[in-house]
Amino acid sequence: MSNSSPAPNEYGAEQIQVLEGLEPVRRRPGMYIGSTDHHGLHQLVYEVVDNSVDEALAGSCDRIRVVVHQDNSVTVVDNGRGIPVDMHPETGRPALEVVMTKLHAGGKFGSGGYKVSGGLHGVGVSVVNALSAWLRVEVRRDGQLYSQDFVRGEPQSDMQVQRGSPGQGTKISFLADDTIFEASDYEYRTLVQRLRELAYLAAGLSITLVDERSDREVSFCFDGGIISFARYLNQHKRAIHSTPISIAREVGLDGQSTNIEIALQYNDSFDERVLTFANTVNTVDGGTHLTGFRAALTRQINDYARKNGLLKPQDASLTGDDVREGLTAVVSVMLSEPQFEGQTKRKLGNAEVRSHVETVVNDELGNWLHEHPDQAKRIIEKALTAARAREAARKARDLVIRKSAFEGMALPGKLADCIERDPSRSELFIVEGDSAGGTAKQGRHRQFQAILPLRGKILNVEKARLDRMLSSAEIRALITALGAGIGDQLEESKLRYDRVICMTDADIDGQHIRTLLLTFFFRHMAPIVEGGHLYIAQPPLYRIPYRQRYVYAYNDEEREQIIAQRGRPTGQIQRYKGLGEMTAEQLWDTTMNPETRQLLRVAVDDSLAAAQTIDTLLGPDVAPRRRFILTHAKDVRNLDTIG
Repeated sequence: MSNSSPAPNEYGAEQIQVLEGLEPVRRRPGMYIGSTDHHGLHQLVYEVVDNSVDEALAGSCDRIRVVVHQDNSVTVVDNGRGIPVDMHPETGRPALEVVMTKLHAGGKFGSGGYKVSGGLHGVGVSVVNALSAWLRVEVRRDGQLYSQDFVRGEPQSDMQVQRGSPGQGTKISFLADDTIFEASDYEYRTLVQRLRELAYLAAGLSITLVDERSDREVSFCFDGGIISFARYLNQHKRAIHSTPISIAREVGLDGQSTNIEIALQYNDSFDERVLTFANTVNTVDGGTHLTGFRAALTRQINDYARKNGLLKPQDASLTGDDVREGLTAVVSVMLSEPQFEGQTKRKLGNAEVRSHVETVVNDELGNWLHEHPDQAKRIIEKALTAARAREAARKARDLVIRKSAFEGMALPGKLADCIERDPSRSELFIVEGDSAGGTAKQGRHRQFQAILPLRGKILNVEKARLDRMLSSAEIRALITALGAGIGDQLEESKLRYDRVICMTDADIDGQHIRTLLLTFFFRHMAPIVEGGHLYIAQPPLYRIPYRQRYVYAYNDEEREQIIAQRGRPTGQIQRYKGLGEMTAEQLWDTTMNPETRQLLRVAVDDSLAAAQTIDTLLGPDVAPRRRFILTHAKDVRNLDTIG
């Protein structure tokens, strides 16, 4: 019998691969840092910084410095104890090399090295090493400088020792591998926001960010901790009670205890912003600490309201949504053995933390409400108003749904529908005004493009509850045209168009209308955004003549670039005041033709950095509750085969 290899369709031992060292990280980076886009790129910095913050939580570090260099390499320096450098007993190699090259090697698996830590899994810094084109680590300990260089995770030499070097701490410099990451530029604002969070959560820790690319530097140090954090988050809102409610207690047995800190403050908005952290890690998907906080908050508000006659015996209890309207809160827990879901640590899973947080909030919040009756009454009155509005909104929504196309009624008369009935091959343009609507209807391809003109600026739903919103004829027309429902009754599968495109004027008024539309979608039709159905059209602002042809510019900067490259125009430059000033042919060629247009896909970004960006640009009263980012939808340009 021959010993030939298995045929290609056979499955034997030869097909089993064993990946050694850091090779699994380079093969499947998404398993360790979530993605290889700009989120994953920034995660590299966070992994290194989190280790330095762990030193601060251990009481061994009070200064961290982060530097982004001209070539997008990053250096993180702290004055902590420094990574151990003595020989590791099991591997026979220096501990520094083991930490940098072995997955699941670190001082955070037991209670010896760190009481609490954010870098739990022992893979953070080794993952950064694996995904870097190069990395250099320097450790100062006991009057000596220890250093080692790596290329794509592989040591380039043994650990080097230089005597007579004062101070202590760790310095790690690295350059992300551009063969792995789709993005290479770090966003200054994103880094600023994360480092600001860490400074709030580790009171007294000084963190400095230096961006050599733009010659910018900022430092943070907050002695007030998360109370200052809550004030910062509420800085553009009108607070119902001037001083945030502060809750702090340690629960559990020594060695397995949970240190709980919560700061909350109500404001007069309809928004809820609750940020949760476990060992300074931003758990953006929440977890057991958030569940415990919400349950106790709802219970205590209802108990106080009933005991003090603010809720009658026959009244229904306030819901969680009612008591969280206008709430800003920071929930931070520190525990010795956190259980995160995934290496990117988006959700906390420790079951015992829920009961710990519930116990503390029940006791402390209950005491605060009884000690501050005037402020407690204002909080409960706001929740009662939210409950009444919720019931009114339910009735209004049911009425709209019964009368709408969801039950087979006619589509709105202003909608110019397309011929195509397959949602995957059709798209809806939302335009402002009858003039723009008329031009769009003439310029569109009737086979697959529908047009819905809206009159003026729609209602700012950030300042109106659902019942008032549904009284708006323009919003009702939009809901009916889309056909998917609204709020918790929305069904993405019933959406009548695969692409919903906001096509507003290129001027300031058009941008404002676009923002109001985005706010509506994020507040009441989030699945449409999350499903990748929402887009922004980019109409030109200028039409520049050059002999027998015209060149279009989409903003002032592009206009100047065109003139600098092509020379002086041969005629007068036309600035479009609105889409209605364009001919149907011009609108098709520049904005509606799938072969030539440029769309921006609207995506969701719930990070605090994105929230801060939108608040700064648009103001807190306009910014949507769920924040958005715009990404170039290059795959949309040639989606349709028109035949």
